[in-house]
Amino acid sequence: MQRRLAAILAADVVGYSRLMEADEEGTLLRLKVIEAEVIEPALEGRRGRIVKRIGDGYLLEFESVVDSLEAAWEWQEALGARAAPLLPEEAIRFRIGINLGDVIVMDDGDIFGEGVNIAARLEECGDPGGICLSGQAYDQVRNKLPDALTFRFLGHHRMKNITDPVPIYKSGEGAQRAESTTPSEDKTERSRPAVAVLPFINLSGEPEQEYFADGLTEDIISALSAWRYFPVVSRHSAFHYKEKFDDLQATARALKARYLLEGSVRRAGERVRVSVQLIDASADQQLWAERFDRVLNDIFDVQDEVTARIAATLAPELERAEAERTTAKHPDSFNAWDYYQRGAHLLFEFTKAGNKEARRMFEKAIEAEAGYSKAYTGIAYSHHRDLFWNYAPDRREASEKFLAAAQKAVALDDTDSSAHLVLGYAYIWMGNYDLAVAEEERAVSLHPANAFARVALGEALDLSGHPDDAVPHIIKGLELNFEDPRVHTFIGALARAYLNGRQYEEAVRWGRKALERRPDYPQAQLYLASALGHLGRDREAADLLARCERSLPGFALAYRNEADSDHFLAGLRRAGWTGRVDAVGILTKT
Repeated sequence: MQRRLAAILAADVVGYSRLMEADEEGTLLRLKVIEAEVIEPALEGRRGRIVKRIGDGYLLEFESVVDSLEAAWEWQEALGARAAPLLPEEAIRFRIGINLGDVIVMDDGDIFGEGVNIAARLEECGDPGGICLSGQAYDQVRNKLPDALTFRFLGHHRMKNITDPVPIYKSGEGAQRAESTTPSEDKTERSRPAVAVLPFINLSGEPEQEYFADGLTEDIISALSAWRYFPVVSRHSAFHYKEKFDDLQATARALKARYLLEGSVRRAGERVRVSVQLIDASADQQLWAERFDRVLNDIFDVQDEVTARIAATLAPELERAEAERTTAKHPDSFNAWDYYQRGAHLLFEFTKAGNKEARRMFEKAIEAEAGYSKAYTGIAYSHHRDLFWNYAPDRREASEKFLAAAQKAVALDDTDSSAHLVLGYAYIWMGNYDLAVAEEERAVSLHPANAFARVALGEALDLSGHPDDAVPHIIKGLELNFEDPRVHTFIGALARAYLNGRQYEEAVRWGRKALERRPDYPQAQLYLASALGHLGRDREAADLLARCERSLPGFALAYRNEADSDHFLAGLRRAGWTGRVDAVGILTKT
């Protein structure tokens, strides 16, 4: 084996399965002709070679990025001319990705390594007939592009099994010259509001406690960065302003941050008090403030607890503030991040119309920025709502779209806790409970302070037949963030877990708490009614059932075990329910 720096070109056929299904022999023959008449001529004089053919694609190696780009452009132009007289579904088009990177060369000439992996991921981001370049490749050709070939910067994207985000440039229809566009000028990234965590002030009067205040600040920066909803100002930049931020708006401008988190730490004997506040510096407005009083048995345990609590509470506050800001904008001013935020805000309406409009916003986010993982997560979650609230006219189709969107989100960003979380839900609706639990465990491992992920893991365990294991995870999620807009669903999930665990009094207690948060939450009404039925409190249960019939057109059973479904329905029948369960698991009236 040897190593060398190389330009790697990855290409695959668009719609290969469809072409093969329509005409297998004809497609293979046309590809052989294209290789002989298009691909190989494009390599002549350009110091390139075909490393291997991979199913419906090719892997090529070049000594020069300029040579690889010229070959790719000639390749795509030739295929475009060939496709002109054909119907779109008949034409053979390629997506191409080019990267400059280190490769391992085997004795047989095959190549491996991260440079190859990035080229393959770039190809997936491209358009039919287009070319995607990594930032390293683009830097080599940016001043050597012909006028007819243009690129635009798509931002930094995380790729599966690649540690650092990769800057991507894409050619094709609608692309614009990118010589003046640098990563720092990407509009989507720039529009995302940054957060700066200012160094916490030590109020203990003891200089030796300074390390605790500094350590707490650094841990919050790390925990908040893990959410990746918002850029977080680095520790180095934030600590430059230690004890120098009397003018918060000036500090925010200097750090290029819209939001500031500031706080203080006071230790007295065996107790510690941490006070924090979140400020919207652009409006000079306090968004949130809280005080934490803890016993200082173990300083590091206290630090971890306070950090997790602040980080878990802070992200929803930032989301809420941005959603309110976005809804006040004119639609023409939206970019991908704004569309995503507007969609997230609409999801929290918990209405059929809001859910439909949310999905439209997520789709527009993808139109604005191809490969935007969080927009696919939003689309997936909207399908989850359709299934959960029985909005979907075709539940099988909704389940398949849900799974496809969730898998796409994870493929685009394997390190996003929320993407794995929603994929876990998708597997539940598809009946793959073991995969659901695995995805929720992955979501928690990626971000232990994600309260929603904790609850989702609990729900997956509960529906899989392990309610006793589910309860601690749901309680942890509630402890992390009891003020989340979705908290009524968290509490309802806990009520269901206690019901499935035959702890009826606890199920009643938490079912009532869920309805205190949202009185018209039908799922909690049903969980509570079933628990009351098992306790023989028929009149209370009957009243709840009547409310359910008015507010819920259908309820889907999603238990893995038939015994759990029968147990849930038995409680309802004791309360007087006389309906039935249809072929797809929906509760209906008789």
